[in-house]
Amino acid sequence: MIGGRRPLPGRKIADRRVRVARPHAPYFRYTGPGQLVAKKAASRPLTPTGRLVAKAKAVLIGRPLMSEEEIGERLPKKKALAIFSSDAISSSAYATEEILRILIVAGVSALALSVEVALAIAVLLAVVSFSYRQVCRAYPSGGGAYVVARENLAPVFGLIAAAALLIDYVMTVAVSTASAIQQIQSVVPEAFNYRIEIAFVSIALITIGNLRGLRESGNIFAVPTYLFVGLALLIVGTGIVRIIQGTAVPLPPQPQALVPGGEALTVFLLLRAFAGGSVALTGVEAIANGVPAFKPPESKNAANTMTAMAVLLGVLFVGITIVARAYQIVPSVDGSGGPTVIALVAGAAFGLGTPLFVAFQAATALILFLAANTSFNAFPRLAAILAVDGYMPRQFSFRGDRLAYSWGIVLLAGIAFALLYLFDGDTHALIPLYSVGVFVTFTLSQAGMVRHWFRVRESGWRWRSAVNGLGGVMTLVVLVVVASVKFADGAWLVVVLIPIQVGMFLFIYRQYAATARQLAIRPDLVVPLPHREERVVIPIQTLNRAVVQAINVGRSISDDVRAVFISDDPEEAEELRRRWEQQVPGVPLVIVESPYRALAGPFLAYLEVLDRAWPPDKEAPITFVVLPEYVARNWWERILYNQAVRRLRSVLLGRPHTVVVNVPYRREEPEVFEQALAADPTDQA
Repeated sequence: MIGGRRPLPGRKIADRRVRVARPHAPYFRYTGPGQLVAKKAASRPLTPTGRLVAKAKAVLIGRPLMSEEEIGERLPKKKALAIFSSDAISSSAYATEEILRILIVAGVSALALSVEVALAIAVLLAVVSFSYRQVCRAYPSGGGAYVVARENLAPVFGLIAAAALLIDYVMTVAVSTASAIQQIQSVVPEAFNYRIEIAFVSIALITIGNLRGLRESGNIFAVPTYLFVGLALLIVGTGIVRIIQGTAVPLPPQPQALVPGGEALTVFLLLRAFAGGSVALTGVEAIANGVPAFKPPESKNAANTMTAMAVLLGVLFVGITIVARAYQIVPSVDGSGGPTVIALVAGAAFGLGTPLFVAFQAATALILFLAANTSFNAFPRLAAILAVDGYMPRQFSFRGDRLAYSWGIVLLAGIAFALLYLFDGDTHALIPLYSVGVFVTFTLSQAGMVRHWFRVRESGWRWRSAVNGLGGVMTLVVLVVVASVKFADGAWLVVVLIPIQVGMFLFIYRQYAATARQLAIRPDLVVPLPHREERVVIPIQTLNRAVVQAINVGRSISDDVRAVFISDDPEEAEELRRRWEQQVPGVPLVIVESPYRALAGPFLAYLEVLDRAWPPDKEAPITFVVLPEYVARNWWERILYNQAVRRLRSVLLGRPHTVVVNVPYRREEPEVFEQALAADPTDQA
């Protein structure tokens, strides 16, 4: 225990009294021998700059949350629908326009087939949403198509699905933001000249909202989503009533409208229209990827939310297409700044310039901006799963102060804005890049679920596998059409990027695996007892060769050697303690639970407690902090390793009575490790 009894002189001769000193109390609470839990004070910054940054973060993203508060950040179905379905539901604002843009090349009469194309897409939506509903129940840990393909097909198919999903999420942010700016242009044409600036501000605000955590982003994004749904349903209802009454008359041609073409109406053209309108399915998989974000029972709530999303999307998409056909609406020319199809539909139902029209356009722009929020929840979660599996840098699995995966959120924001800037905020230039990744994941997910049903053979597995098989064939057809028809328009970029990403995943995985093999120690290894007493503190992340080498260096400095393991996972800590007591007897291991997921703060607080526990009449000894560090052989490996070591070294430099000792372990030195242990014949590596 840190602390002790200190005798103090009494007021009278021979009087003695004792004061129990507990210097750890402000920073830690004990939960067992050699095990502490860090309090909030242990994570507070010590420098003026650090305190200033902490205050700014508190204002911007809120106070830090404990890991135990994660359950309070879970989402009820109503908020989850707004967060995870805004992408899919908002695609009804531009999916109809993609169908009409293709059919118009065969003349105005070809637009009459837009409803049939939309109905075919709605059937595909039903099949895909049913499949993902089953994914929610079968794979409650999240991961969607990546986990389904990895476990039922092969790991490489899982990586292909993951690469396509990550591209899809980036494209979601870019396309929805560009489309939202188009809706603003339909009311304020001058906004066209400031589209990049508007995109930057909107992405920055959504990034901040998501860094604040799931629950707060749900509060922010729920109102625009439900406002759009309500007004869109009102448009569909009004339009259908007028169609039934026979009062729906074609709108006069718009000045910026596309000129009808004279091509023949072929099956291939209909397939192109089907592929173009299938962007309505983007975002359907997001719920299956984020099952752990739901309140218990997670799987059931996620599956029910999936059904509600599919029904709303199907009704809105088909309804808007029916109204657009009744009014013979023709899309505007690309880059002309003309009104969008959804704006013309709203004008036909509410009247141009009316309060309801302006409110709907504002709601449409807002939900399209916020549709990016689906990706801001799904992208970081998938990146975290990949990082845990060893396919992405480990820092993507770390949660920030608000329990959000901050690394993934910031990376997504940067890539999406760069994409918008490169494509000049043009929605139709981005759409071809959008569709390929979506249907790659759909096809792999459907195929994986077919294999799943044949493997588990649960009740109803035959008809379930038949539905998934049909969906897999349909999505594969759409994938082939999209990739071939839009290859020259930009889809080639996605076709090239997916294998590049898969190669990057495999490279990182092999790098981590090779390092783990080099650092591994055999289970029967027992580290020798110390020979002298001194104070050495070794922060560790696991038990490996680098740590053993650091222990041996620490013993050469002092006999008082202790290791400190800071963790937010009690199960991982207990497993490490079990191994440590077996393999490193005689070296105390102090486990510090960090509910706020901080590393440097609790470690500095622990060193401070050690100093305060020293008798006040004696000068505190020098504390040697020995940092095990893996030395990467190449410059590009450095981003994968030693992030925590660098952070600790930077905060320890300049601390009084502290000496930082870096102990490098090089991959090419396993024989040195063996020789170091050979001094004790009972210990073998």
